[in-house]
Amino acid sequence: MTNTVTHHVEKQRYEIHVDGVFAGLTQALEDGEVVTMPHTKIFDEFEGQGLASQLVTGALDDIRSRGKKIVAECPYVAQFVVKHPEYADLLA
Repeated sequence: MTNTVTHHVEKQRYEIHVDGVFAGLTQALEDGEVVTMPHTKIFDEFEGQGLASQLVTGALDDIRSRGKKIVAECPYVAQFVVKHPEYADLLA
């Protein structure tokens, strides 16, 4: 099984694909140097596989590489940052 996380700037979101099948997304609304993350969704048929964690990790790593900060409005993203303090420096 191959999972890939991609940033779709025009759709203002990151997507995760499992073997090429769209499995979920996290919204990423950019405003200057801040990315607001209001919602994350893994589709029902893909739940329970750890995809949300992979998706958010990929998104946060990309956001960090671009020198931006986040506003974690999504409860999942907010809790992820609490559980993974190595991402706390990204909070705006």
